[in-house]
Amino acid sequence: MKRFLFGTALAAIVLSSAQPLLGFCGFYVAKANTKLFNKASQVVLVRDGDRTVMTMASDFQGDLKEFAVVIPVPTFLKREQIHVGDKALVDHLDAYSAPRLVEYHDPNPCVMTMYDRRVMSMAAAPAAEAAAKRGRSLGVTIEAQYTVGEYDIVLLSAEQSTGLETWLRENGYKIPVGASTVLASYLKQNMRFFVAKVNLAEQAKLGVSYLRPLQIAYESPKFMLPIRLGMVNANGPQDMFVYALTRKGRVETTNYRTAKLPSNLDVPVYLKDQDEFAKFYKAMFARQVEEEQRNVLFLEYAWDMQWCDPCAADPLSNDELRRLGVYWADSGAGAPANVFVTRLHVRYDNAHFPEDLVFQETADRTNFQGRYVLRHAWSGPDTCAQAAAYKQGLTQRREEEASTLARLTGWSLADIRKRMGLTIAAAVPARVPVWWERLWKN
Repeated sequence: MKRFLFGTALAAIVLSSAQPLLGFCGFYVAKANTKLFNKASQVVLVRDGDRTVMTMASDFQGDLKEFAVVIPVPTFLKREQIHVGDKALVDHLDAYSAPRLVEYHDPNPCVMTMYDRRVMSMAAAPAAEAAAKRGRSLGVTIEAQYTVGEYDIVLLSAEQSTGLETWLRENGYKIPVGASTVLASYLKQNMRFFVAKVNLAEQAKLGVSYLRPLQIAYESPKFMLPIRLGMVNANGPQDMFVYALTRKGRVETTNYRTAKLPSNLDVPVYLKDQDEFAKFYKAMFARQVEEEQRNVLFLEYAWDMQWCDPCAADPLSNDELRRLGVYWADSGAGAPANVFVTRLHVRYDNAHFPEDLVFQETADRTNFQGRYVLRHAWSGPDTCAQAAAYKQGLTQRREEEASTLARLTGWSLADIRKRMGLTIAAAVPARVPVWWERLWKN
């Protein structure tokens, strides 16, 4: 399925197209969920104004008669404010927001060459000129077209909403009823339109047996999570995953720094092998913890709950969200609730986290996900000059993937290259980044 999104924090129009997707086809193949980590607790925080619903899933293993937990809370709790929840809800939220491994298959470079030539010839053809003229008559301009990762992106500008809607319909996009009014509001602000084609992923299946979580609902201006008490008798660092569900946007800590994990990086295809992605992710996270001096929280996911790409699991339904505490979600199969999810991962101990975690909700709705990419090489015959050039460039690409994996994990570059089947003679100098590629590295 392809989806095209026009959006701000206030409204979004979802468009779909029946046109075939030209370019790479990517999909989700693995996820790094909390089960990869020992001593890993999970907390869901639903926050709206002074209202908080906290769901706490313990990592306790053993005889349940020995289980005990002491939880500081900021206000008096009545019996009706305490509930025993469903661990499957937390598991679903974990799967939806987990860092993910995705894969792409390179196209035939000869076919792509013929396609490029066809597009170039069409651009000069009378039919294409007629289409461009039609766009201009409607006041629509295609300002730019890009392929960025798994997205095919078109930037549009328009003079009037009716012309833009007409152009979209004539070009195969299905427009929701009443779109003109919303489009007009954007045009009055001199906004342009970002149209992205998206491949959605296969759904992840759930079903894990776990100790049922405790839930509490309360009102307090304090938006915090007490962690110090749990470290009193701890015998080493502990992992905690915090899933914050809000209306406005991303959640971050005010008394510790929140950092993004490295993301959107190409890695060797052998990480698809059994358990390899799990080993990679644990090693990468541990290295990031050390590089950040063990006193930051890491952002693993930030996204509007109404959609995902690629989907490691379906977004939670309104019913599931409501059972987690999203009281503004309509029950049943109503319109998707306005919920922004933030996933934070922290490895903490007494020495580096002397204070409880204090949070704040921001208005930042920028999407982010821990995402790592496998790119499978095309292996057909050299039937064109572009195929030979493509295969020559594969060596450098694989070397860069090996270097990236070594840098992220601290693993031996020689061992990685051996796993990839790279020889010393095949090594090539690393590509020097163009100056602008250094500007916005996270």
